[in-house]
Amino acid sequence: MPTFHRGEASIYYEEFGSGFPIMVFAPGSWQSSIDAWHRSRWDPTVELASEYRVIAMDQRNAGRSKAPITDADGWHTFEADHVALLDELGIGQAHLMGMCIGVPFALRLLQAQPLRFTAAVLQQPMGTTSFREVNTGFQRWRDQLIDHPEATDEVLGAYEKNLYSTSFVFSVSKEFVRSCDKPLLVLAGNDENHPFAVAQEIADLSPNAEFIPEWREGAAYEAAFKRVREFLRSHTPISTK
Repeated sequence: MPTFHRGEASIYYEEFGSGFPIMVFAPGSWQSSIDAWHRSRWDPTVELASEYRVIAMDQRNAGRSKAPITDADGWHTFEADHVALLDELGIGQAHLMGMCIGVPFALRLLQAQPLRFTAAVLQQPMGTTSFREVNTGFQRWRDQLIDHPEATDEVLGAYEKNLYSTSFVFSVSKEFVRSCDKPLLVLAGNDENHPFAVAQEIADLSPNAEFIPEWREGAAYEAAFKRVREFLRSHTPISTK
């Protein structure tokens, strides 16, 4: 099984196709795993594998990935996993694509290592326009935890606080998005966990973003994912096309 280890964490990943690399982060909140892509109507591990080297992964303590849980964990922990996987695979430059929680993951990487990434597709961003006492995605993940005696109520409470200490997209600030000049293609969300207003604000703040407000049905669906392909091709380094 394709796994790599970072400290005590064991991270499961898969690769699909060949070509310029694109790292894709699946939906599913804290249960984000490769299988979530396979349940999606538009699965980049299938749709993009004819042109790109698609790298997908199960996030720590989701799917087949395992790691200890501590009260110091937060967005920086996932960021370190993602960077370590790229290093493990010898990837110096890549596109990014994320859906739901994958958008905060992608934005965090753009902030941490801007020279490493060429463009990002941000689909249905997870975020909020106000603080909420109950974060349903975290609660669902917490409810399915097994074999983690270290994950006491106190530890999990601190972990949740680390993840949700700010609003917007949680992992980065509006100031960062305003300063990020990487090409972004933003596909809107449409529910409480993926507010339309958050997606639109990402596009409005970014100096180099394109916004697709509707993409779920019929002609809008076909046009949106045609544009996803065009966008990625237009930002793929010429030597790798």
